[in-house]
Amino acid sequence: MNRHWNEMQPADGYTVSLFGCIDSLERKVIALLYQPLVGAQAVSLYMTMCAEVEDGKLSSGGAPHYHLMNTLGCSPQQIYEDRLKLEGIGLLKTYVKRTDSTREFLYEIQPPLPPDQFFSDGLLNVFLYRKIGRPHFLRLKQMFCDKEVKTADFLDVTHDFPDVFTTSYTDGKEAEMDSVAQPGSRFAKNGESSGPVLAHTFDFSALELTLKDALIPKSALTPYIKETIKKLSFLYGIQPLEMKNLVLSAINEHDEIDVEELRKSARDAYQFESGGRLPDMTPRNQSVPSPAVIEPKTQEEKLIHYLETVSPRQLLIDISGSVPSKSDMQIIEQVMLQYNLEPGVANVLIQYVMLKTDMKLSKSYVDKIASHWARKKVKTVVDAMNLAKSEQRQYDEWAKNKDKPKASGNRKTTRQEKLPAWFTEQKEEKETVDHSFEEEKRKLEEALRKRTERAPAGEKD
Repeated sequence: MNRHWNEMQPADGYTVSLFGCIDSLERKVIALLYQPLVGAQAVSLYMTMCAEVEDGKLSSGGAPHYHLMNTLGCSPQQIYEDRLKLEGIGLLKTYVKRTDSTREFLYEIQPPLPPDQFFSDGLLNVFLYRKIGRPHFLRLKQMFCDKEVKTADFLDVTHDFPDVFTTSYTDGKEAEMDSVAQPGSRFAKNGESSGPVLAHTFDFSALELTLKDALIPKSALTPYIKETIKKLSFLYGIQPLEMKNLVLSAINEHDEIDVEELRKSARDAYQFESGGRLPDMTPRNQSVPSPAVIEPKTQEEKLIHYLETVSPRQLLIDISGSVPSKSDMQIIEQVMLQYNLEPGVANVLIQYVMLKTDMKLSKSYVDKIASHWARKKVKTVVDAMNLAKSEQRQYDEWAKNKDKPKASGNRKTTRQEKLPAWFTEQKEEKETVDHSFEEEKRKLEEALRKRTERAPAGEKD
């Protein structure tokens, strides 16, 4: 996908601005804590942009993106993808100014989280732990920690300003006026980082309603608690009803929510379902949200967009109407990790197998199709649909043999095959599909409709 041509071209100009001066400690944080998450190429882009700003200045001169391409020795596609990683993790803000014939970008460098905030973030520290493993994680943590000097053992003999200095008359008002930065300029200082920004996708109104029924005061959901809940929801895919139970388990005797207990409950619940694994941070390769994206209009476009954006776990819920079992989630997680399937491709696989095998996930059947798609390098929802259609005969053979008994007499059973709606929609032929499949199709479309209606304004996928 050459999506960067719609977003950025080599001839487009850019300027780098520092939100705050980057000191040596922050560079160390970037190299050791952020680099494992976004990769060396993205960090190289970040450091190159920082270096373009002269010492004592807060912004660089303008230049075309050709400059970055030549400096980094990479394509505009790579620069665009690395830019997205930096934006997503909170290290970069991008602004654009368009005229009739030109387009100019302003890249505002954001400082990283300080070590104490990074290791208590609840999101980035978990991703780093999963990425590098416990031994290296503990080693890095130790590098950013030092023994605290016990000041209680010493007597404070520090002198105050008036004890050391005296003052004589001067025009204080004039000095204050001359000390103010001129309009359109600002003083150099260390910026404050807010870390990665998460969209407001969690339905707090639904959570507050369920907690009200449980006699938990609304005041317990402080801004810090809400931010924690938002991160936990994103990290572990927790819905409001599930979050209610986790919040209730973290309430202390003062009707306050214990953050550490809430995190532990969410982590334990996720690891119970995922077989002890922690979540991983994976770039979205299939589609990047952008205001320029055209909303899907036809039913097929809506289904494709739905399969590209919904999580595999939510898809299983939408299809079956119930929370998937631990074994089903393990099957999906295994094939996604083993064969490096994109979430959207895994969703097509789930829908195809569930409707093909009477709403059951057969591990051997899923594994065979997943390995076939991996060999064919299937990366998009449309590619997966087309390959499933072209390989129908082979997949039918696998379905017949997946649970074939060694000796079962001469009895034969006949069962009407079920297929996803996108499979049966052919231009030249129309086949009659049994009532049970139509019912499953209707349920999936109804779930998609309700999901769209529940999406807050400005957040429609």
